[in-house]
Amino acid sequence: MIDILEWLSATTPAVALRRSGTLYMFVNAAHILAIGLLVGAILPLDLRLAGFFRKVPVDIVAPFLSRSAGVGLVLAIATGFCLFSVRAVEYAENPAFLAKLGLIAFGLLNLLTVHVGRGWKTLIATGVIRPSLRVSAALSVAIWIGAVLAGRWIGFL
Repeated sequence: MIDILEWLSATTPAVALRRSGTLYMFVNAAHILAIGLLVGAILPLDLRLAGFFRKVPVDIVAPFLSRSAGVGLVLAIATGFCLFSVRAVEYAENPAFLAKLGLIAFGLLNLLTVHVGRGWKTLIATGVIRPSLRVSAALSVAIWIGAVLAGRWIGFL
């Protein structure tokens, strides 16, 4: 596994990011903006699904916020992978990074169960929020906030 991580750190993009503070700054800023898009879309959606802000029509905002969060997630993963490649071996040994990865995996599993399950289809078709969807939304809030906190923790270990 260390051989793969060392190879990743030696790739042209990783070397370019290490050598150029400006390039690293832009990728890091893009990562932060992507996380902002992800969390900025998922939190209001999850809070609405969990039962808050009942005056907001969920069947109207849910598709837009869900897609926005999806775009943020894809961009955060792509930019995060670039940042990881700069010091792959060190990050792979960092407990905060591992916690962040675990939370992201748990968040993706929760997302998959929501979108594959009947709760999301019922919501989109009827605007009715099933109890299981409320629970998943509350769990999602905790997961994604935890992932952001773990991400901030990385720099302190």
